[in-house]
Amino acid sequence: MAISAADVKTLRERTGAGMLDCKKALEEAGGDLTRASELLREKGLAAAAKKGDRIATEGVVESYIHAGGRIGVLVEVNCETDFVAKTEQFRTFVKDIAMQIAAANPKFLGREEVSQAELDKEKEILRNQALNEGKPEKIVDKMVEGRMNKYYEENCLLEQIFVKDQDKTITQLLNEKIAAIGEKISIRRFARFELGEGLEKKTENFAEEVMAQVNQ
Repeated sequence: MAISAADVKTLRERTGAGMLDCKKALEEAGGDLTRASELLREKGLAAAAKKGDRIATEGVVESYIHAGGRIGVLVEVNCETDFVAKTEQFRTFVKDIAMQIAAANPKFLGREEVSQAELDKEKEILRNQALNEGKPEKIVDKMVEGRMNKYYEENCLLEQIFVKDQDKTITQLLNEKIAAIGEKISIRRFARFELGEGLEKKTENFAEEVMAQVNQ
């Protein structure tokens, strides 16, 4: 059934969950706002959103070095208390995020970090691709919009598919951890280094090697 923007807005105001999560919950609940609210609570998404305004200044800076020292990652993940920062559950989550960055090579944390210049460049490329494919100009803009969503999914860490569980995104994984731990958790920043990056060298797909190691 079609879900109205008004219902999505109402559910978001009730729960504090993200717009996309609200829309999915309403679809799953057949448009029933009460059931949709329950679904968000069951998934921990409403709880996670309500912690969004809290201050998280504790946490850890984690490193991940791929075998042989060919890929290195540093990531800072914050939580509210030093106690949580020392727990195995939090540390495991941060290590998973570091491995995700090594394997999936995101360029940005979230879509808000993508500059307007980068967006304009990508949209122009996608538009030209669609036109070269012979698509009617009247539908090209919609096609570009759809392909931009794919661009965000590939290049923004929070929208990437979790390499250890293809059924969830990094944002969904993050929200699950917030619900389970009971504190605000935020991925603040990261840096990824690949041996010889930017230099002319034999082509090697280190990211695929990391993925293979994850899936062992």
